Amino acid sequence: MKYKLWENGTPYYNAQYMQPEPTLIPYLLNNDKTNSVVIVFPGGGYSQHTKHECEPIAKRLNEAGLSAFVLNYRLRPYHHPAILTDALRAIQYVRFHAEQFHIDPEKIGIIGFSAGGHLASTVIGQYNLGTDNGDEIDRVSSRPNACALCYAVILLGDERHQGSKINLLGENPDAALVKFLSGENNIREDCPPVFLWHTAEDSVVHVDNSLRMALALKEKKIPFELHVFPYGYHGLGLSNDNEHVKQWFPLLINWLNLNEFL
Repeated sequence: MKYKLWENGTPYYNAQYMQPEPTLIPYLLNNDKTNSVVIVFPGGGYSQHTKHECEPIAKRLNEAGLSAFVLNYRLRPYHHPAILTDALRAIQYVRFHAEQFHIDPEKIGIIGFSAGGHLASTVIGQYNLGTDNGDEIDRVSSRPNACALCYAVILLGDERHQGSKINLLGENPDAALVKFLSGENNIREDCPPVFLWHTAEDSVVHVDNSLRMALALKEKKIPFELHVFPYGYHGLGLSNDNEHVKQWFPLLINWLNLNEFL
């Protein structure tokens, strides 16, 4: 089953791109409770959705007592703002249908990996509290209640992230837009609490990204928790084969408990 985010026309849709319209894949707990939920933004450099950052993450969230969705957001040749629009709408969609999904509308979290982490960092800097110029779902807040950034691309202007930047913005993007979409530059006063983790030896998305984001959060007095593991390559996902790094997931659950999310 998949839930289509828009029923009456997807913004920025281009049939020539031969991509499906954005959807949410549900992994809902089958119980009588009103559950917390986490929406998963997989990585893949804005050119693909990395599979081990999709269903395996959602199922592990289920095991921890959380409902989940995986967002199939648009990829290149789509550019900003289409992709951010998908992410914001996903939060609105889940919140609007909270009763149907047995979800607490004030306990909607997001988790992003690599480029999906960049998308999540953009969401917490640019969400809105509802608009009057769309459908009923657009009138709902797109502010998440918690955010986890996993080896996330934050410093979009860093020359080491040319692939993600070009896929998101096209060739030779405007420098002001690159700066605007660099997560550390857009921390809001009402930003939700943030959990971050990275490995120090990540050679694809350097740990500087999480360190700079943490400093930006500190400056705005936003609660955050940061874990940097000394060893491990980029894109580990659940990291089941790395006894040390795989601690990130129980640490995340402890953090959610600390923030009264579970």
